[in-house]
Amino acid sequence: MSMRSASIVLRGALLMALPCFVSIGCSEKQADSAPVATASIAPVVRGDLSSTLTVAGEFQPYQEVELHAKVSGYIRRINVDIGDRVRNGQVIATLEVPELTAQVAGSQAEVRHSQSEIARAQSGVALTEANYAAVHAAYTRLSEASKQRPGLVAEQELDDSRARDLDAQAKINVAKSALEATKEQLGVSQADNQRVQSLKDYSVVTAPFTGVITMRYADVGSLIQAGTASNTQSMPVVKVAQSDLLRLRMPVPEEDVPFIKIGGDVSIKLQATGKTFTGKIIRFTRELSTSTRTMLAEVDVPNPDLTLSTGMTAQTTIVLQAQKNVLTVPAGAVLKGDGRASVLIVDTHNTVQKVPVTLGIQSPDRIEITQGLSEHQSVIVSGQTNYQPGQVVRPQLSTISMPKQGDNQ
Repeated sequence: MSMRSASIVLRGALLMALPCFVSIGCSEKQADSAPVATASIAPVVRGDLSSTLTVAGEFQPYQEVELHAKVSGYIRRINVDIGDRVRNGQVIATLEVPELTAQVAGSQAEVRHSQSEIARAQSGVALTEANYAAVHAAYTRLSEASKQRPGLVAEQELDDSRARDLDAQAKINVAKSALEATKEQLGVSQADNQRVQSLKDYSVVTAPFTGVITMRYADVGSLIQAGTASNTQSMPVVKVAQSDLLRLRMPVPEEDVPFIKIGGDVSIKLQATGKTFTGKIIRFTRELSTSTRTMLAEVDVPNPDLTLSTGMTAQTTIVLQAQKNVLTVPAGAVLKGDGRASVLIVDTHNTVQKVPVTLGIQSPDRIEITQGLSEHQSVIVSGQTNYQPGQVVRPQLSTISMPKQGDNQ
């Protein structure tokens, strides 16, 4: 082969290989210029944290009762209507019970009769005591004369005088017993009079506490049956509710019951007006409903101007647990899988690392970290499935709100 031919072959080979070198160079240049993924991060910070429960609550009257009459009768006068405010002891209605009036008059007559019998029995006692004094004096004289001059007084006469003396003394005891019996009868008459008078007093229906009339069941002339037993189907006169102090009742799910305590803080937002105020748990039932698996807790809400009505609803937020100055991360930063919680952190070299953590209490937007992280580390807060441990990323600070800062000691 000539030198010219060899030169032509070499140039052809170089031309064929040139695209390969160019391709390799382009690939390396493309690899070097590939964009680095951006990761949204937030710092691990200290702050005050609380776990809360938000449930719907309903306002109920502090006290509510249907007022019944204890005696049967016709309503002669009713003084209230629905919506009226009443005071403790105020007369609600008056019943007309003619036969009860007659019973009161009869019992009073019995009392007066017993008092007259006592006066008569007292006179009888005085009479028998006077008779006994005279008979006893006569017997004493005969007995002294018989002792001074034996045989002057016949034994029969002395025995008769002694018998009359003993009889007069026994009559005194009988008269005193009769007096005690009449006194006891007076007590019976007075007790019966008091009973009938109490029944007559029940013909006046009064308010048991200060409140509002929420329902009126009867009008003037209505016949009201005596409400003497819980199973009696008697018609009530009115319904009274204490509304100047309300009970806000909230159902607490079973898993949150252990965290409910007397004095716990509650934030209340009225559904009707949007007004927000705070209160404290005053009482709870300490018993779960078998049908709903919830427990009722109550907040007392003052309502002096009656701006709140029973039956209104409110959104309540109950503070279950509270911690101050603890390590926290955004709730979206925590991964939960395989029974273990973990987070993805970005270290000082912008490298992603997966770190297992131990969780504490949780608020709606942040979670307490008790083990696994330290303050000021950076955690990825979204799109964690797009990153792998060891990957280099470009961190970008997230706009997630920060918690309230605690006092670092």
